[in-house]
This record gives sequence, structure tokens and C-alpha cells, in this order.
Amino acid sequence: MEGKQPGSAEQKTVTELKAVSEEPYLEDKDAAAGGAEPAVAVDDVLSRPLGPTPSQSRFQVDLVTEGFGRPAEAAEKAGREGSMLGKSSEEAKGRFRVNFVDPSAGDETSGESGGGSSEGGNVSLQNGGDAMLNEGSLHSGGRHHHHYYYDTHTSTYYLRTFGHNTMDAVPRIDHYRHTAADLGEKLIRPSLAELHDELDKEPFEEGYANREEGMPTGEAVATYIPDSKGIVKFGWIKGVLVRCMLNIWGVMLFIRLSWIVGQAGIGLSVVVIAVATVVTTFTGLSTSAIATNGFVRGGGAYYLISRSLGPEFGGAIGLIFAFANAVAVAMYVVGFAETVVELLKENGTMMVDEMNDIRIIGTITVVLLLGISIAGMEWEAKAQIVLLVILILAIGDFVIGTFIPLDNKKPKGFFGYKAEIFMENFGPDFRNEETFFSVFAIFFPAATGILAGANISGDLADPQSAIPKGTLLAILITTLVYIGIAVSVGSCVVRDATGNINNTIITELTNCTTAACKLNYDFSSCQTGCQYGLMNNFQVMSMVSGFAPLISAGIFSATLSSALASFVSAPKIFQALCKDNIYPGFLMFAKGYGKNNEPLRGYLLTFLIALGFILIAELNIIAPIISNFFLASYALINFSVFHASLAKSPGWRPAFKYYNMWISLVGAILCCIVMFVINWWAALLTYVIVLGLYIYVTYKKPDVNWGSSTQALTYLNALQHSIRLSGVEDHVKNFRPQCLIMTGAPNSRPALLHLVHAFTKNVGLMICGHVLMGSQRQAVKERLSDLAKYQQWLIKNKMKAFYAPVHAEDLRDGGQYLMQAAGLGRMRPNTLVLGFKRNWRQADIRDVETYINLLHDAFDIQYGVVVIRLKEGLDISHLQGQEDEEDGKTPTQSLLKKGSKGPSSPLNLADQRLLDATTQFQKKQGKSNIDVWWLFDDGGLTLLIPYLLTSKKKWKDCKIRVFIGGKINRIDRDRRAMATLLSKFRIDFSDIMVLGDINMKPKIENITAFEEMIEPFRLHEDDKEQEIADKMKESEPWRITDNELELHKTKTYRQIRLNELLKEHSSTANIIVMSLPVARKGAVSSALYMAWLEALSKDLPPIFLVRGNHQSVLTFYS
Repeated sequence: MEGKQPGSAEQKTVTELKAVSEEPYLEDKDAAAGGAEPAVAVDDVLSRPLGPTPSQSRFQVDLVTEGFGRPAEAAEKAGREGSMLGKSSEEAKGRFRVNFVDPSAGDETSGESGGGSSEGGNVSLQNGGDAMLNEGSLHSGGRHHHHYYYDTHTSTYYLRTFGHNTMDAVPRIDHYRHTAADLGEKLIRPSLAELHDELDKEPFEEGYANREEGMPTGEAVATYIPDSKGIVKFGWIKGVLVRCMLNIWGVMLFIRLSWIVGQAGIGLSVVVIAVATVVTTFTGLSTSAIATNGFVRGGGAYYLISRSLGPEFGGAIGLIFAFANAVAVAMYVVGFAETVVELLKENGTMMVDEMNDIRIIGTITVVLLLGISIAGMEWEAKAQIVLLVILILAIGDFVIGTFIPLDNKKPKGFFGYKAEIFMENFGPDFRNEETFFSVFAIFFPAATGILAGANISGDLADPQSAIPKGTLLAILITTLVYIGIAVSVGSCVVRDATGNINNTIITELTNCTTAACKLNYDFSSCQTGCQYGLMNNFQVMSMVSGFAPLISAGIFSATLSSALASFVSAPKIFQALCKDNIYPGFLMFAKGYGKNNEPLRGYLLTFLIALGFILIAELNIIAPIISNFFLASYALINFSVFHASLAKSPGWRPAFKYYNMWISLVGAILCCIVMFVINWWAALLTYVIVLGLYIYVTYKKPDVNWGSSTQALTYLNALQHSIRLSGVEDHVKNFRPQCLIMTGAPNSRPALLHLVHAFTKNVGLMICGHVLMGSQRQAVKERLSDLAKYQQWLIKNKMKAFYAPVHAEDLRDGGQYLMQAAGLGRMRPNTLVLGFKRNWRQADIRDVETYINLLHDAFDIQYGVVVIRLKEGLDISHLQGQEDEEDGKTPTQSLLKKGSKGPSSPLNLADQRLLDATTQFQKKQGKSNIDVWWLFDDGGLTLLIPYLLTSKKKWKDCKIRVFIGGKINRIDRDRRAMATLLSKFRIDFSDIMVLGDINMKPKIENITAFEEMIEPFRLHEDDKEQEIADKMKESEPWRITDNELELHKTKTYRQIRLNELLKEHSSTANIIVMSLPVARKGAVSSALYMAWLEALSKDLPPIFLVRGNHQSVLTFYS
């Protein structure tokens, strides 16, 4: 990049590359539009560009001159500041220097631009090219510009890579970010075109580098990440472990676990806890796998499921999971309110009555929870820590109490750790129709809450690390505590006790064998009506504890912490769901406020839902549904891991390795079984709701692409079936027309598409071929843009087809490429479909030659051929305006929709008829005829296409009439023979007509019209000298010779005569399907063949000219 300018031996050129981002990602849009100019890196030594115009590429390449005869010290300054490493000016010559400007700084300028130490703003690159920046190094609290200079002479960051100048970028994390990444902005690596395309060869003009499209470009912006001060991010302990433990340790721990031990015994209670733990552990492992398979944003279970299984499952689960969390707030608050009301009742301080007191206290509580949530995640986290401390103290209070058996507690059944009690309580003693499954159903909701940390994934500093560690450790700790308390309480407290101190045994009883009797207490007087003991008293833990009020505080802590976690989770999940616009009606809840993007609207909605259920106070019905909603989420998380592993997508690479696809599948099945164990009707209702939402989202088809495992598995299945199909030989019974349609841009010939789609839909392959001609460079760009645009157009118009663009010199070459290469395995086209070249007489005759040669090529490749003609024409591209880049819709497409009022400017009569003809095949066809003129046996394709048409809903009322050629003296015999053949083919027909006059001479006026039509294309060699005629025929092979015309007179007359018969018999048909005449290569000129097709098909209803490849496509064998 160093050279001498003419006339200045000492002068040298320096190219300065200023990295310019295409779309600055700035919070201040004005700064992006008109921010301060970058400071010149070398103060006055390197002059500014001499007024170049801004480049549209990501690099501005400016030619800058160094002054002639400048002092040596100035050159040294340039070298020193350009390299940032104090190198000599000689080393600085010819280097690229990349100037990185802080885009978020204000309009103030920085005086410092070189060196390596301007308040931490400049980044010095040393150690021979170590140019990778950690994310923290790009943060700065300064108010001024920060310039990041990368010396490419010593750095492998950009431009001078591995010792030579190149625009190639070294691997960097910022190249792989999404546009809206939280941790930094996306850098754009040079495209392949920027590295590979030829440079513009025009010389520099007036000393400036040429900035045309051919100039290679690249992205060299070291992104400045905005200051993160004020944004709250949690680690794995405060963010996940604490939340999960608080959510799992619910009120069940204090007021139901002892009852479960009484019913199921110590042994089965441990089994109940273990089974619940197995389900939650499997789900925790699956959650860890998904959470470590890429960057996790906010949305918890919804985000994990939707990104794995797609928006259909994610949208369904997201909605019910958010709702379940909102109603769970009401459940936990009512549990808290009931405990408070019990205390008030004991002290005789009721406000109104029991039910209304619960409502009043519940309302006050939920308002306080709303205040804590709105105050911000930091306050909510502090509240959770306080509640956890109280909860741990309560558990410790119980454990200490078990070692202090007081005499006044013995009548209530508490004797301290005794082997007799342990042995008696080890086995089950189910009462009141309770069973293992009913007890399990009561306990399992206590094990839920494992997603409490994942639900705030957007507020975690490192969700990939925090979710696995916090979730699995929380499951382990809470399970050990549950088992420990179950064993402790089962070893200390008997099942039944009277609470009466007078039940002590003074004399030994012979008929009393219970543990209490062995401990000198006889509680047999109240076997069915005792007030104390594991089976009868829900406040056993309070009774056992050393300080009973602390257990009450633990109950308050457990309920309030779970309520608070659910209060935060529901809006976060709902906000993520709304941001994805799965349900457009909820888009207003996507808005966040403040630095933490708090979903204040979601908080208010959660508050209203919770308040409503608190006031209804019928939570016994809602509780099993909520538990099933949680379990449905767990089941789908497990299934997501199984599904992703089964799909074998290269993108499924979890950093968490301790998972197994089959364990995840077992986990999903267990979750479904537990749903029915808890409540069968709630399980069925959950399935119905999930299925309904799934169908709704599938029907709406949200415009998202998350690379789900559903897509991966669809691909895998398609690949496997395609390979399997390739090993199967074709059979006539399985033949289906697989059409390559030469449509050009698909939306330019919609009638052609609709006609072919009518007989290929759900039956055969349909590929829309588009030959792009012109310069290869432009065609390649068009191909890349058209591929996505037109495939999307086909999908939006419900066309089951593929779009296949190809670049070629002309239509014939492109057609050959497509016929030879289109398709995959057995799914390859076997039929070429073209529109009739309606303007062939006015067009360049070379285009006609190309068109006819394309038909010949199709026959050579053993393709069937279908030529479709509408008398109004097929091409509506001249009616189309500029396409909308966003959705690919055109003004013409709006014309094709029902009830359209048309364009702003009126169409002429011909164009209006063209539009009407274009739309006629989108409507249901009435009771009319499809006339099949099966004149020549081509293998049956001419008959198969109309049959397939009538099998479709829009065409089912149409009847097939068959016309065949014959002789007058055997019309009946020919009709019976054809009827027999059709019946063997099992093809219904309404009539068969034998044309006995097919070989009659056509009318004179029609022959005259034909001769006038071909006159411009005739050679008239008889009127010219032999040498001149031969030269003309050689240079213009399309011309019709007199000899050729005479030789094929009979065939010419037949086409004219057939047109007369078609007008006579089929002028009212919906569609005519007719055998396509075949012209021998080299014997029939292109102009004559085109004239035959014109004469045969003019002034008729829509006509298919069909010729199979003369291999049977119909059979009457089973």
C-alpha cells in the first residue's frame, strides 16, 4: 500500500482505513446521525483526506499524502503514534492503522489520540499481535471520546494478519453475536464477496481511492459497550440457589410433611420424596443441558422450550406457565393469610369472619409484594435473603427441639428419638381412604419450584453457569432436608396422642403393644378421634420445636418467599413471550422500564390475577390445575432435550455433559404420569389447553426462526427418507408428475403456477425454475436475494413448491442445467412445463429458436413436456410495481385477492382480461368439462394429468370427456376399446368421442391464414440462387424451406384441422388437455414447429399440450 506519486520521489502515500459501522448501535440516535468526527490519529503529520465523498462500504479508503521534505522528527512522531509501540518511522511506512472511535461518546473531542494511556480509553496491543479484548476492557465511565488504535503491523487483529496485509479477520466472539446481544455489539466479518470479488480496476482520480462497489470492505469497529452501572445481575447463589431453595421449601415442609409420615410411614415417605426428587432431578439435568447450549435470555421455561421445540410448544407453555405462576402467588398468599387468621383466632382478635379476614390479609400482602417487586430486583433479592435466613432458623429450631423432649410434650406424642417409635412409624398406616398415590399427589407440589432461578434467566450474570449449579444444588439440599425432617419427626412423634397427661400408664397393660405403651403412655382411648400425633395435628413441628413462634415465622417465610418468587417469575416469563409477538394481542406487555427492563405492566397484570383469585378464595379447585401446569412445563423441558439429541443437530452442543437423552425421555414420561396421579381431570384439562394453544400458534405461523430441534428433526427425517427412497426402483404404480416449471420470477406467472399446483399438490414435486441471464456478478447477487424472497412468496401463497434460480447465458442453457441438476435422489423432475410463447412472431427469432430447442432438450433427457396456453396470456410482470422488500408483496398481488378494488390507475381492457384469466384457477371450478384429446399414446401422461385435476377439491365437479382419432367405419369399435381401457385404468369419464373426420382437409381460409402467418419466416429458396439460398439457410436455420413445407404438408393440415375440431367440440370446456405434436430434430425448423403450435392452440379455452416420455405412467395391474 506504499507507492511514489509522480514527480515526487520522496513522497509516499499512506492509506488510512477508518472503520465505519453501517448502523451504529447507539441509545442516542442523534449521536449516530451527527456525532463528532473522529480525531485525526496523528496530529498534523498525516493530513486529512482531500474531500472524498462518504463510502457506502463499511471501510472508507482514503489516499493521504505525506508532505515533501518534512522534518525527520515529524516522521518519527508519525511512526511512533501510528504504531503505539514507539517504533521507528521506517516501520510505520505502509502500515494499515485502524482507528476505533467510541460511538457512544458525546460531541466533545479528545486531545489524546496516540500513545497507550489516555485514562484507560486507548487499548495498547502488544506481545506480537495479541489483539483480543476481554469485554470488561471496553467499558469506561469517561465522558469523552475513546479511540482504540490497533497497530496492524504487530497485531493479528485485522488487516495485517500473520505477517501480511489482508482484510481477513481473525476469529473473535463479537462476530458471532446476535444484533441485540446483551454483552456487546455484533461485529461483521468481511463477507466472502469483499475478500473474493475483483477490485475496481479504474485508476485513482485526483488522488483519491476509488470507492465503487468493487472495493473490498470489512468491519473493524472495536465496539464500545455502554456503562453497565445500575443494572442488577445476580450470581448463582443469590440468583438461583436461594430462589430455588425458598420455592421448594414451601409451607408443606412445616404443616404437611408430618402428616405424610404418619400416613405412609418413614419408609414410604422417603420413597415419596425420592420419586419426586427423581422427577425434579431429571428435569434439572435437562434444564442444565438446554441452559448451557448457548446464551440464555430472559423468559425462563418459556425461553428454554421455545428455542428448543419452536414457538408452537413454547407459546403454549409460556402462556400457561406465566398464568400458573400468577395464580401460584394467590395460593401462597392465601396459605400465609390462613396461618395469620389461625393465630388471630387463637388470640380472639378476628376482624370480620374467617373467610373475609383471609381476603383482607391476602389483599394487603399481595399489595406489599407488588411494592417490593416494583422497587426492583435488588430489593426483591434482599427480601429473599431475609426470608431464607428466617426459614433456615426455623428448620434449625425444629432440629434442636427434637433433642429436647420435655415432659409436657409427651402427652401430645413427642418423646424424642426412640427406636420403638422409629420401628412403629417405619411402615405405612393409610387411613381415610388415603393411598400411596394420593399422599404422593399431596407432597409433589412441595418439590416443584426448581425453575425459580431459570425463570429470571435474564437477570443472571452468567445463566449458563448459574442455572445448572444453583438448580441441582438446591434440589440436593432441599431433598436431604425433606428426608432428614421426615425421618426425625417419624422417630420422635407417635401417630396418635390425646394430649391428656392423665393417660400415663401406672400399671403394666398386657393388651397394649404400641410404642407409646412401651414409653408408659396409653393413647388407645382415641384411636379414631385423637387431636395430637402425626396423623391428627398439622402443627407437630411447632410442638416439637424449641421455640414455636419461630416455626410460625418459618411458615410465613416459606409462603411469602414462594409468593414473591412467583410474583417476579410470572411477569418476566410473560414479557419474554410478548416480546416474541407469539400472541399479537399481548404486545403491550412487552415494554420494559428502567435499566433492568422491568415489566411493570406485567407486574400489574400479575397483581390483578392474584388479587382476583385471592378474593374468589376457591383455591382447592385451582391448586391441582396449577401443579399440572408446572408439570407440563417440566415434561416439555425433558422432551426438548430428548428431541434435540434425537435430531442430531450440529448446533446441539451443551456445555453441561451430565445428561442423557433417554433419561430425559423417562423424565418427560414420569412428569406425564405424575400429572394423572395428582389429578386426572386436571391433567386432561392441561393437555387440552396446551393442545389448543399449540394449534392456535401453528395456525398463526409466527414469523420467527429460532433453529429449533423440530426443524433439525424435520431435516433429518427428510434426509433419511430421501436416502431410503433412492434405493428403491421406480414403479409405474407410484409414478407421479414431478414438474419443473419455467416460471421465471414465480409471481410473474401465477396462472401457470396455480394450474400446475392443481395437479401436483400433495402428489408430486413442483420446482419453479428461474434462469437469470446477464453478467454473472449481478446474477449471483440477484440469485441470493431472490432465493429467500420468492421461496417466501410461494409459502405465503400456499404453493407447495420449491424455487430454483440458476445463472446461464440463455434460457436453453439454464433449462439444461435445471433439468439435469434440479431435485434430489428420486425427488427429481420428470416433466418440463412451459408457458406458450405468445409473442413469438414479434420476438427475436433467436429467442424462438432457444424456446423450441428447450423442448428438444427435454425430450433428449427423457422428460415429459407440457406447454400451457391461455389466450389472454400468462405473464403479468408488466403490471407489477416495485416490490415491497419487507413482505415480498406487490401491487399486482393485491389485484389478485378477492374483493380488491384494483389499482389506483385503471387498467386497459386487455390487461383487465389478463388479470381475470390469472385468477380464474384460484376459484372453485363449476360443473364443466375437462376435454382430453388423447390422440397419441405417450405412456398415459395426457390422461393422468386430467385425472389428478379432478381428484382435487376445486375441480371435483368437472367431468372428463375423452376424444380420440379413428375411422368412420369403426367408430363404435374404437369407442368400446377406449371405454374398456379407461375402465381398466379405473378412470371415470362422462363421454368418449371418436373423431372420424380428423384427416379431412381444413378450410381454405384457415390454410390461407396459416400461410400468411409463416410468410415472414420462409426461405423461398426456389426464387433464389442455390448458393445464396444455402448461405441463408446456414446462417438462419430457423427459416422454413419450400421443401420442408411440402414434405410436412399433411402434418401442417392436421394441426389446422384439429384446431377447427377443438373449436367445434371443446369451446366451452374449462380445460383442454391435448397431445403435443412432436417435431423431429433437424427436420422441422423452429419457425414451422412454432407455427404448428400456434395453429393448433389459438382462440381456445386454456389448453395443455402434453407429451409424456413414452414410458407407461398408468397400469391396470394391481
